[in-house]
Amino acid sequence: MDAGEGAEARGLISDRIRTALADAITGGILSAGTALDEQELADRFGASRTPVREALRQLAFAGLVELRPRRGGVVARTTPERIAEMFETTAEIEAMCARLATYRITPLERSRLIDLHEASAAMVAAGDVEAYDGFNRAFHETLYAATHNGFLAEQALAIRERLAAFRRTQLRQPNRIDASRAEHGAILAAMAEGDGEAAARRMRAHMLNASSALGRYIAGQGEPRDG
Repeated sequence: MDAGEGAEARGLISDRIRTALADAITGGILSAGTALDEQELADRFGASRTPVREALRQLAFAGLVELRPRRGGVVARTTPERIAEMFETTAEIEAMCARLATYRITPLERSRLIDLHEASAAMVAAGDVEAYDGFNRAFHETLYAATHNGFLAEQALAIRERLAAFRRTQLRQPNRIDASRAEHGAILAAMAEGDGEAAARRMRAHMLNASSALGRYIAGQGEPRDG
């Protein structure tokens, strides 16, 4: 394995560790204050400490972990109020994206959104949350690009990264992916009619519905314990 392949493999392992830990944190399985020791995590995931360290760094950027020098990290305390504030913020940014994209989208970008939406039907029918999460990211990122406002797209992507774990977790709420797909369809319908304000309202509601679904999912896991 050459250096490039080694770096790619470490990246894939790091992503797997980051996703597993993020899901455990946002789902309430790992509670605030829980220690995340680098060596223990390396042993658990059958990896070296390098991808573990990278995964923790990414989780710290997302606000899910507080790093401790030479000691790994601990699960950060994220209150329901803070999560609601983050979703409220992203709802407004995504609503702006939907409104601008309605008026600026190209035929090719519109076809891409429609193709993505149609392909998601099979994922919903199969109840495949992981596949739907990947589709959902592609759908929203295609919409950001369709604004043809580079700065807005950058901000939307940045806040999406901060919320990625929470957005993935809310999809596990029963029937959420069905509702999410229907909400996407309503946004696309407003865009097809050239009604940017309606598209914005529907996108805002879509994101706030995601926030509510997350709250119901976490509540269903039971009250998290302080570690």
